[in-house]
Amino acid sequence: MKSIEINSPYDMHLHLRDNDMLKLVAPLSSKSFSGAIVMPNLVPPVDTKEAVISYKNRILDAIEADDNFTPFMTLFFKPYTKEFLEDIKDEITAIKLYPAGITTNSEGGVESIDTVALAPTLNAMAELNIPLCVHGETNGFVMDREKEFMSVYEALAIAFPKLKIIMEHITTKDAVELLKKYDNLYATITLHHLLITLDDVAGGMLQPHLFCKPIAKTPIDRDALLEIALSGNPKVMFGSDSAPHPQEAKESCGCAAGVFTAPIALQVLAQIFDENGKLDNLEAFVSTNASKIYNLKPSSKSITLIQKEFLVPTAYENNGLKVIPMFSGQIIKWSTE
Repeated sequence: MKSIEINSPYDMHLHLRDNDMLKLVAPLSSKSFSGAIVMPNLVPPVDTKEAVISYKNRILDAIEADDNFTPFMTLFFKPYTKEFLEDIKDEITAIKLYPAGITTNSEGGVESIDTVALAPTLNAMAELNIPLCVHGETNGFVMDREKEFMSVYEALAIAFPKLKIIMEHITTKDAVELLKKYDNLYATITLHHLLITLDDVAGGMLQPHLFCKPIAKTPIDRDALLEIALSGNPKVMFGSDSAPHPQEAKESCGCAAGVFTAPIALQVLAQIFDENGKLDNLEAFVSTNASKIYNLKPSSKSITLIQKEFLVPTAYENNGLKVIPMFSGQIIKWSTE
């Protein structure tokens, strides 16, 4: 039976939500991963030192004490002084920039990404070595939103060459090509964008549990993401963007955007890398690259993945809350030991 041990696996883009949802989903990530970059788009957003510390404590309370899991906290981007950032630096791993209204709970985001207006905060971040994570979409036609944002990424990369800029959950060939152009650009890639295209979401019967933002794109885009992820390229890392919503919020006329992959992410990634003959590069994608990009000290935690069939639960439930995972009720080819 084929197996692989992954040292210190990371999820570098994760939504844990809060309250009952946090209590349901946090243990599903802490079981498999040694740490995760936690998104700050709560209501209200996590934008103060007190909010960061409080949220981290709620996460730690929600997981098993012996899971050996570190929540890497982020701050919701807005203009911050250097003095504020110096004070909060040890409590956060990155700052997350959302264009206003572009995705879930981003109404308080940046109205206009103007390099001059944002310079005081971004220069301070660069000096303090605080990475900038960006949800890179415009408000244009939905299939073109990421492509249209490439000029913004380019402007940021040129204006702030010492700032580490993480292009979050990239979905296009254009993003892959831009990534290679600037030394200070890096990227996270999700599990679902390595697998699906828009045809899987809406080509036949609508699949609400595959609806996400950024929306899945074309086969050409998916193949470009696969190629760079499988290659072990040091500028890309795994970020699930696992985004749980209650079943009733997904299976409704106003379908919430987000794919819930946390419980099966590592197993399916092993399947993808194995099927493409690149299993030896999996640890780079889910661990080593993130450690180097974010200057993380690897933990002692390791996860063994085995080539053994696993039946994915139809739902994960707690206190009347039900969340449907990707591959709900289906058999995947790899399991955690």
